[in-house]
Amino acid sequence: MPRTERGRVHCRADGRSAATGAAPHGLDRHHASPHYFEANIVGLVMKKKFDVFLPIAIVLAIAAAAIGVAHAQSFTACKGTFALCTIAPCDPIPGNNKEVACHCTVNNGYSAGQKACQPVKQTAAGEEIRSRYYPVKSYAVCSNDRSWAWCLDKTCIIDKNNPRAATCRCDAVSNLGRYVIVTSAYTPATCTTGVISSATVQQITQVTDFLKTKSKSLPPFPIRVLNESK
Repeated sequence: MPRTERGRVHCRADGRSAATGAAPHGLDRHHASPHYFEANIVGLVMKKKFDVFLPIAIVLAIAAAAIGVAHAQSFTACKGTFALCTIAPCDPIPGNNKEVACHCTVNNGYSAGQKACQPVKQTAAGEEIRSRYYPVKSYAVCSNDRSWAWCLDKTCIIDKNNPRAATCRCDAVSNLGRYVIVTSAYTPATCTTGVISSATVQQITQVTDFLKTKSKSLPPFPIRVLNESK
């Protein structure tokens, strides 16, 4: 019989009671070994690491999804009344440095946007429509930090005195990379004069690709880049 002290039982190297040869309570003969205790320690360490890294992984996954949504823009083509701001000049809005007022034209027919077409809406400010995209034939590419206006799907109010004109509240943006100015002729002032409704090269490429592959009602024109060699 192994020697014991009062109130204490010595254990063997395999985890069994030196007095009885039995495995500790809750352990069977298969698991009551040094490997069992080692595996449990490793398991606890791994669980702690998992508990730490899982929230980080979730945050990174959500961020990646958000980035994916931002780049994989979806468009829709439909028929209705819309504002066309492709070459619209824009003016500052007093007290508002985040938006500008762009002077656009009112059109009827097919157009593209990231929101569905909506009928003309009666509001306290007047008849409301949305700014949408219509295919272009040529543009110049600019790469400076000039401010320009992002008007796609923005709210517009039709001029009460001129039903073919509308004023749209567009986002004032800059430093988003190369952007385009829709024009039929390029001059040195094209990329430096005024605040104009525009889009990045990536954005206009995305909507053009959509019209090429997923829209039969609004086919794009071949686009000529006026200053591609400059």
